[in-house]
Amino acid sequence: MAVKERVLERAPRVLARNPRARVADLAAAGGASRASFYRHFKSREALLAELDVAPELDARDRVLEAAVAMVGEHGLTALSMDELAGRAGVSRATLYRLFNGKFALFSALLRAYSPLEPVVKVITEMRDEPPSVVMPEIARTVYRSAFRDGANRTGILRTLFFEVSSLAPDAEEATRQTLATTVLTLVVYVHEQMNEGRLRQMHPLLALQLFIGPIFFHLMARPAAERVLGVHMDGEAAVAELAQAWLRAMAPSRRRK
Repeated sequence: MAVKERVLERAPRVLARNPRARVADLAAAGGASRASFYRHFKSREALLAELDVAPELDARDRVLEAAVAMVGEHGLTALSMDELAGRAGVSRATLYRLFNGKFALFSALLRAYSPLEPVVKVITEMRDEPPSVVMPEIARTVYRSAFRDGANRTGILRTLFFEVSSLAPDAEEATRQTLATTVLTLVVYVHEQMNEGRLRQMHPLLALQLFIGPIFFHLMARPAAERVLGVHMDGEAAVAELAQAWLRAMAPSRRRK
């Protein structure tokens, strides 16, 4: 049996035991050297493609981790898919099997790292609660998403704002569904609270801009304030205080406290 056929026959058993098996392990299973392996397969991913085996489970996570850092540094438009593949330690073919372009990649980044879906979850679970309870929790949720696990994810928020506001095609299409759902959910909740007399009457979108603006600015300025000015404050407490300021501004005049 030829080397290529032996590797193709025996590699699935190796991968079943260890999905992250190295080229050396796969070659040895087929009774081949690494050099012989590479004469028949350009890469490990090329073998997986011939076997019709999906890339290892953590490849997607590695790509997203690398992408959120790169997007935060340079924005979506400047992102090089080739450079992303290199930083994530995957082949270009694997990258495009996981995400067939920037649209799919940015959509996945929004689901994984942006506060959009968590905010919708908060409102869905707390929609019967008053704004005094819901809005500070939304603010804290946004903060947790931006600084989850001690990492600074504000780059994804900055990209979301600037790429969408500039109507960049990749970002506009990628955010249309997720952003529209989040904004609509927020608008409906705020409008209902206005009708209940818990918030002053104004256009719900303007009310949301009044809420989001200070929190967004705080998240963007926080790292510089800590590094340059030496200003340190509890993040969740800070955004909750901004939410309280919004609640005071939005209180109906007859119920202003």
